[in-house]
Amino acid sequence: MTSPVQNGTISVVIHGATGRMGAETVRAVSAAGDIVLVGATCHTPRGDTLPTPAGEVPLSTDLASLLDATNPDVMVEFTHAEACMIAAPLAADRGIHMVLGASGLNAQQLQQLDTMSREHGVGIIVAPNFALGAVVLKKLAEQAAAFFDYVDVVEAHHEMKIDSPSGFSMAIARGMRDQRDSDFQRNETTVHHLPETRGGDIGGAGIHSLRLPGRSAHHEVIFGAAGQTLSIRHDTLGRDCYMPGVLRCVREVVNRPGLTVGLETVLGL
Repeated sequence: MTSPVQNGTISVVIHGATGRMGAETVRAVSAAGDIVLVGATCHTPRGDTLPTPAGEVPLSTDLASLLDATNPDVMVEFTHAEACMIAAPLAADRGIHMVLGASGLNAQQLQQLDTMSREHGVGIIVAPNFALGAVVLKKLAEQAAAFFDYVDVVEAHHEMKIDSPSGFSMAIARGMRDQRDSDFQRNETTVHHLPETRGGDIGGAGIHSLRLPGRSAHHEVIFGAAGQTLSIRHDTLGRDCYMPGVLRCVREVVNRPGLTVGLETVLGL
């Protein structure tokens, strides 16, 4: 049974609250009048409480105990795929809805989340990217995919990002491939002066990852055809751009049973 929303206020636990995205989400939730932060987790011990703009909340490295103590309506998760798939069953078993922002969830893990949501009657929203401009880029790229046979995706993130390519770049590539009857064409070079310089690919769409200081999150889709190219690009200049999407998903998930993938689905794009 899902957790009831009391008096129109949604209670939230943030799993991974001391990371970069988690800390930004703490600030956003603390400023939202209809959402209240009741607890937070971190990977390494940092004390028993987390100071927030709205006051201190319990902080723990033990997610299961924190969920039992706080009984939130929603768990917002910003860690990585492995940690996410450990945390999700703990929330589902307790009837807690989930907004999952972990990067790099694969098709098998999404299937597990779908099964979990149906078996426990909870809503789960998985969003590889919470920025409105980014999901518009994805939809535009999907519309263009049928008209071009060559495409590459270039994504750049800060040097501390632990995975590559980004989960969102893979979602872009899969979304474009789904709009076609066949894979994209991809040049296969016969001489390789350096290994792996052509990047990876999904359905023939090349994917290239940059990891540099000074970057936040940047995605560019470049289509090629005879005599022309088409480039669609989105640049994240600050993590605050994700917060309207995160809060929208928190508000939606309590009334959206089952698995929902992508902010664009939540927005009806």
